[in-house]
Amino acid sequence: MLLQNILFNGIMNNSCLNYGTHINTGDTNMNNSTYTNKINTVISEVKKAVIGKDAIIIKVLLAVLCKGHVLIEDIPGVGKTTLALAFSKALSLEHNRMQFTPDVLPSDVTGFSVYNKSTGKFEFRPGVAFCNLFLADEINRTSSKTQSALLELMEEKSITVDGNTYKLPEPYTVIATQNPIGSAGTHNLPDSQLDRFMIKLSMGYPDFKGEVDILKSKYNANPLDNVRSVADSSFILELQDYISNVYVDDRIYEYVVSLSEATRKHPMIKLGVSPRGTLALMQLSKGIAVAMGRDYVIPEDISYICGDVFEHRIMLNSKAKFSDVSASEIITEILKSVPVPGISEPRR
Repeated sequence: MLLQNILFNGIMNNSCLNYGTHINTGDTNMNNSTYTNKINTVISEVKKAVIGKDAIIIKVLLAVLCKGHVLIEDIPGVGKTTLALAFSKALSLEHNRMQFTPDVLPSDVTGFSVYNKSTGKFEFRPGVAFCNLFLADEINRTSSKTQSALLELMEEKSITVDGNTYKLPEPYTVIATQNPIGSAGTHNLPDSQLDRFMIKLSMGYPDFKGEVDILKSKYNANPLDNVRSVADSSFILELQDYISNVYVDDRIYEYVVSLSEATRKHPMIKLGVSPRGTLALMQLSKGIAVAMGRDYVIPEDISYICGDVFEHRIMLNSKAKFSDVSASEIITEILKSVPVPGISEPRR
């Protein structure tokens, strides 16, 4: 299967670890084989519009299915917006898009109250964030005040305006794009907001063949027009509930916490991973387990996605900067140094 093959290759090609001989892509639990087939169908549809980025597609889909939000940082023109639009169409999700600019106000995102003269009452007018999939385009080009408007809706999945709290529709996911830090007109996202993104990804340039395929696909049509709706909100909610109940051995819990603790004690890290980051890593690992046809988590699930969960959450100190060491390199070092529990079958 497409999904399992890509995940399997990604795990086995992980240079941090040299284990995983017990992974079996064919050992599919009958309870989730239907889910895996449906996920593969969604991926196939998104691939019609996003060419050559299979691993990125899977990671974004996993974040959606694990009730998370996604931050995509990259240069303009590599397909970030197309990716989000393709998902909204394949998953039949109501979506809104906002281009964040310096003049966007918080009320544009959350909504506002308007006085109705005929009724003599204030009426709430929802902002663009009221949807299932909110695409926040170039989020780091707007002011810090407007960026902060996303904090409540990303964590509590609700919005409070004039003392009244409004629940957002479920499922709810924010896919935000940002230009690389240092680009003209950008503002750094606050740590509190970065921490609310389950994963941070980078699309990168397509390879030679991929770019040729992109040219051919856009020859006389828009590839997004070919993306079919193959799932809906009820499927996502059902799968989210299934993933939340995947079995986790105590040794896996301890392994995940040990990885987070290692970031807090590392001599080159000023700010380590928060408990929210630990929870995100655990939840995504459950999603990978389901995608691989298991109803339990193994260490390889964790190592595969760890970098995408941790990298944007840690802050390097001056020693790391002077040594020209990246966050990715430190996470690789931590994955090598933390003892890995030898789990091939769960101990229930």
